[in-house]
Amino acid sequence: MEKTILITGASAGIGKTTAKKFAAEGWNVIATMRSPDKEQELTKLNNVFVTKIDVEDNDSIKSAIDAGIEKFGKIDVVVNNAGILVLGAFELATSDQVKTQFGVNLFGVMNTVKTIIPHFRANGSGTIINVSSQGGRITFPGMCLYHASKFAVEGFTEGISYELLPLNIRVKIVEPGSTATNNTGSYLQAKDDQIKVYEDVTKEGMDNWYKYETPAPPEDVAALIYAAATDNSDRLRYHIGEDTELYFSTRQKADQEYVDFMRNRFIPETLAVKI
Repeated sequence: MEKTILITGASAGIGKTTAKKFAAEGWNVIATMRSPDKEQELTKLNNVFVTKIDVEDNDSIKSAIDAGIEKFGKIDVVVNNAGILVLGAFELATSDQVKTQFGVNLFGVMNTVKTIIPHFRANGSGTIINVSSQGGRITFPGMCLYHASKFAVEGFTEGISYELLPLNIRVKIVEPGSTATNNTGSYLQAKDDQIKVYEDVTKEGMDNWYKYETPAPPEDVAALIYAAATDNSDRLRYHIGEDTELYFSTRQKADQEYVDFMRNRFIPETLAVKI
């Protein structure tokens, strides 16, 4: 029997590439996005159903899940991929940007998980894959709100995995590093032209981040998500990327040693405060 996957944030980047990967592997795909009327590529695939989900709107989540079940019979896997990044120093972020960062990245995941659990519980099986990030376990300057939301996703996912495993519902986390996508629509800029002090810190830090990173192709991330969905294991975390390997291995060091490594990597000596 063909299996069915629902993917949030499938309009671009990792989400769209993942939808194409599963479709190519013979799965039924429910590809969801905020503006399905704009999608022109996925709608041409016979086994892909494109529909609307705004992860901040519970009604749209329920409607998409119900429509997907009506079309394909049931859902076997849900991939929570929708996400945004508020980029810039925390002081510069507006209240709306803070709410949106957590509304999409954390509460959107929770909303979708809460809506799909009864279906999986009734079926006696299911898999939930939450796309986190290397930024769910390490941090960079100028991205603290994003990191806070992804750290929360990691904690939520790990905790709920213990609740759902006895119900034969597997819960998994995929942690991509830097990825070669051009999904600029998922970025919000925290900026205030009246406060200049953060410009050098944020710019230098981000420049150093990009200088050191070798982005992974989105196809590699999609392949990892496919592996997580099909390996029939109870493994919790899956990560990918040369940069992720470096940072995660460094994270195993003594805490201050790790913090010093990250400070030296991302804060230029000319900007470092000497104590």
